[in-house]
Amino acid sequence: MNEISYDINSLLIACLLLGSMALAIELGYRLGLRIKPKVDDNFKGHVNSISGSLLGILALLLGFTFSLSLQRYDSRSEAVVDEANAIGTAYLRAQLLPLTVREDVIGLMRNYVDLRVRTGSVDLTQHGQREALIAEAARMQAILWDYARQANEQAPSPVTTGLFIPALNDLIDNFSKRDAELNRHVPELVLALLYTTFVMAGALVGYTNGLAGHRTSFVTYILVWLIVVMVFIILDLDRPYRGVIRVNGQSLIDLQTAIHAEGKIDNRH
Repeated sequence: MNEISYDINSLLIACLLLGSMALAIELGYRLGLRIKPKVDDNFKGHVNSISGSLLGILALLLGFTFSLSLQRYDSRSEAVVDEANAIGTAYLRAQLLPLTVREDVIGLMRNYVDLRVRTGSVDLTQHGQREALIAEAARMQAILWDYARQANEQAPSPVTTGLFIPALNDLIDNFSKRDAELNRHVPELVLALLYTTFVMAGALVGYTNGLAGHRTSFVTYILVWLIVVMVFIILDLDRPYRGVIRVNGQSLIDLQTAIHAEGKIDNRH
């Protein structure tokens, strides 16, 4: 199931959070200012202690969510490298296949690399285009497996098909792993809890200032800005093919360049 917030631009969410916290601080301040004459110092001290505790919970949630998004970013980056290695190994071992299928498999492998590089440039919010590319990759995998079966029937040798078939199996497994990693992101419930805690913390800070009888300081708004920037980074890490921080697909691009360069050399001969 697609989560609603994942399709929303990270900058828009950050701006919404900034506006919500500013509004919560102002409303909290006005409420605190209104009830200030009715409360004593003990009540004000109690509110201050709760405000500090809530800010501590906010820091804990921020750290947890940042760690979660960073782990997913690292996993996606590793999945790209693993897939590039798997495709490269399968391509090299395809050169050991019988002549009857070798050229067809090598040509299909080149097209497969092109497809995977192109898939890496498609944003996950472009569902139709991405599903079409994944379906095409699955179709190519089925054709490659059929070629492997034919090669095994013609020359069931551990040096030829015996090496290519496990490599092809790794290629398919790493395809599934990379696709699964892309679909794993910070749960929307965690983001909703984080947003709620932000707003509550902002309201309580404003309320505390209202009880003290002074406006929210400039330093507090600097803290708010830092929190919003950190949330933006969390969201950006969780969106691998858009925004500022993107998963590096250079390993696949380098493999594509090497394979096509080798193909040009072979054609000259």
